[in-house]
Amino acid sequence: MKLDAEIVIVGGGPAGTTTALALAREAPAVADRTVVLERARYPRDKPCAGALGARGDSLLRGIGISIDVESVPIDGMSFLGVQGSVKAVPGGIGRVVRRREFDHALARQAAARGVRIRDGVCVTGLIDEGSRGVVVQTTQGTLRAAAVAGCDGVGSVVRRSLGVGRGRWLAQVIETDTEPLRGEDDRTLRFDASDRSLVGYAWDFPTIVGGRWMVSRGVYGFKRERDGESRPDDVAAVLEARLIGLGIDPAQCPTKRYAERGFESTTLLARGRCMLVGEAAGIDALTGEGIAQAIEYGVLAGRFLATQLRSAELGAVDLAGWNATVRRSRLARDLRARARFVPIFYGPRRFALQRFFVASPSALSIGARHFGARPQRWPEIGEIAVRGLAHLVLGGLDSLANRPGRTS
Repeated sequence: MKLDAEIVIVGGGPAGTTTALALAREAPAVADRTVVLERARYPRDKPCAGALGARGDSLLRGIGISIDVESVPIDGMSFLGVQGSVKAVPGGIGRVVRRREFDHALARQAAARGVRIRDGVCVTGLIDEGSRGVVVQTTQGTLRAAAVAGCDGVGSVVRRSLGVGRGRWLAQVIETDTEPLRGEDDRTLRFDASDRSLVGYAWDFPTIVGGRWMVSRGVYGFKRERDGESRPDDVAAVLEARLIGLGIDPAQCPTKRYAERGFESTTLLARGRCMLVGEAAGIDALTGEGIAQAIEYGVLAGRFLATQLRSAELGAVDLAGWNATVRRSRLARDLRARARFVPIFYGPRRFALQRFFVASPSALSIGARHFGARPQRWPEIGEIAVRGLAHLVLGGLDSLANRPGRTS
């Protein structure tokens, strides 16, 4: 069997390049037999608010990588609901990067370690031929590989080739960059869920664009595919109304629109010689946070692939074990926990939860420390969980008691 590569990685974002970097660290001899295929040309424009939790940088340092690009250090976050606001500033929880620079820097690091980076190459199809390898069809010919890692995001070709559906946790997102308003010079991530018509939230993140302090503003509109809804909220209309409310002319603000997919524990992540990594597998449906998760996926995937290549003859490589590897991981435990909150955060009791959130500042502190991979105070988490559950139960009973037509 003649192979063009040991591993073909489809997608050159943080999940794909981190997979290549972790694999190169664990199995240096395979680095020059690893190919990353990216359909765009670096440096590429990638719509994303760019909030990178400190865990992401910590994971990169663990594989010997440091990405030095212009960014805004983040000290905390704030939340605005229909009943008020709350703020938590533990300090040093992450940074906001521009994906154009960040992704390109990761790709350069991978290339410096011998990985073959091929940008401007679009993958159009895959054929898994078992012991003969996987045929990767592209706009620039075909490659044959021992295994393929699909790191190609929400529209993943690899996911479709495995016969995996779109998933039920989906969101539409839109964003733009504007000049800062008065008072928007702090280093916090601001979340706004005060729009009762929106099942989701708006955000305002400080960012650096071409050396200038700007604000990334956007809207995350959530939907559940199995609800049978034709589409989520009209996020473009929500963002336009928000900009007008802030005194900003929407006509002067070019927007970028994209979709996101949340993690589901039952999703098939690998079969035969193909596997899914990063948003192709699913990220955080609750907030849409994805960069740190993509990096964590990549570190797991690179180490998993190195183990597979060491322990099996090329003709016997089988990536089915990736399913169990992910589900046992810290990442999957975290994503499963977040997914459990999705029906509450975006369901009929979301305003009751907002009331609790605003009245319990330590709840946001827990979220900020989690984003920053800071040590948690577990007794405090237990107390918040119990109080939150009681609040929701009592709020639900109160809602039932006050329904129109209800008699005692």
